[in-house]
Amino acid sequence: MKPVYIINGFLESGKTEFITFTLEQPYFQVRGKTLLIVCEEGEEEYDEELLKETRTELVLIDEEEDFNSARLLELEKKYRPERIIIEYNGMWNYKKMKLPFHWKIEQQITIIDASTFPMYFTNMRSLLAEMLRKSEMIIFNRCDEVEDLSLYRRNIKAINQQAEIVFEGAEGEINQIFEEDLPYSLNDPVIELDNEGYGIWYLDSLDNLERYIGKTVQFVGMVLKPGNFPKGFFVPGRMAMTCCADDMAFLGFACEYNGCGELSDKQWVKVTATVAKEYFADYGGEGPVLKAVSVEKTKAPKEEVISFM
Repeated sequence: MKPVYIINGFLESGKTEFITFTLEQPYFQVRGKTLLIVCEEGEEEYDEELLKETRTELVLIDEEEDFNSARLLELEKKYRPERIIIEYNGMWNYKKMKLPFHWKIEQQITIIDASTFPMYFTNMRSLLAEMLRKSEMIIFNRCDEVEDLSLYRRNIKAINQQAEIVFEGAEGEINQIFEEDLPYSLNDPVIELDNEGYGIWYLDSLDNLERYIGKTVQFVGMVLKPGNFPKGFFVPGRMAMTCCADDMAFLGFACEYNGCGELSDKQWVKVTATVAKEYFADYGGEGPVLKAVSVEKTKAPKEEVISFM
């Protein structure tokens, strides 16, 4: 079987940029030739030196009728590649794609320019849907000006529920947590946070505090009493391993509690608190502040350290 990688997308969506990035990666410096079939020419061009260094043979097929099994077999016979990358034309009907019987699609990725997605989704939905249905990964780039990425995500999930969806901006991947992916319900009268839930709630509160204002949360945490905190405040939180055992951080928000004087550092408590957004000097501005409903002494959890690895 001959492995095939299909990169879908409309013109100027970023397909060439994505394939170039892939060719540059050390993990792609593999033995044998790569046949790169380009089905439309955009403004971005492939660097000749890169193609030479990566033993990549580029062939342009810019007419849909020429993209057929007979032509593809000719190219395979001529170049004898170990793998094939197809930069497919988004205006061609994907259902009509015919590959030689021994060409096996290993991965299909669709690249989407987030700034033009609404136009294509509205006016060319059938063509877009054909690209999306069998794609394992869908990458939205140029997302910096998009206010509601969750809407884009819902549009994609309606077509392909299994696809991994990645959003990228000028600074790289946008790690946005979507409400439907939260491991707890925001509609519960008390949001109970386990190990996984606490870490996600902490990170999501930094980016989407408005989701939690007025909500009541409950979790087991360790007491931290910074010396510079005002009277009546402490920090309940958890130690977290963010990338390796040597990279530990205490994750917690300021909590207002009348019984702070009875607490001691590093003791474990079960906290039930309402989330507010207030100015707090230690934050240097506004941020999440917990208003304790109850703070009960408890035993340490089985796993005292949570992990984001």
